[in-house]
Amino acid sequence: MPWASVADGSFNFDLGASYTEEQVREFMGPMLDDPPAVLRQMAESTGTDVAGYVSEGPAFSAFTLSDGEVYHTYSTQARGLEFLMGYYQILDRAPKGRDEGGPGTEHWIRRHDEYETI
Repeated sequence: MPWASVADGSFNFDLGASYTEEQVREFMGPMLDDPPAVLRQMAESTGTDVAGYVSEGPAFSAFTLSDGEVYHTYSTQARGLEFLMGYYQILDRAPKGRDEGGPGTEHWIRRHDEYETI
């Protein structure tokens, strides 16, 4: 399967997978000044700050070539990429599922010793 990179183009910005610093500040507002600890940790572990971390998101796009014309047939970001994450299907079959029950649970994956004791 041929793959292509958009590293030097505006494609990611055009489809909403990349954001300028101004867009990040507008979207996140004061949260950038005091981000959740898990967001700070993820940014630091990748060698950037929170604004840099959230300015690039994963995306999946598909194209077809027909009669010399390129057609954009599909794109998805964020939760639409779950089909690529094999562990989600495993967790969906576990007793508590993904355990995404309340606010702030969008970062629900934890190491075994980071869960609260019940």
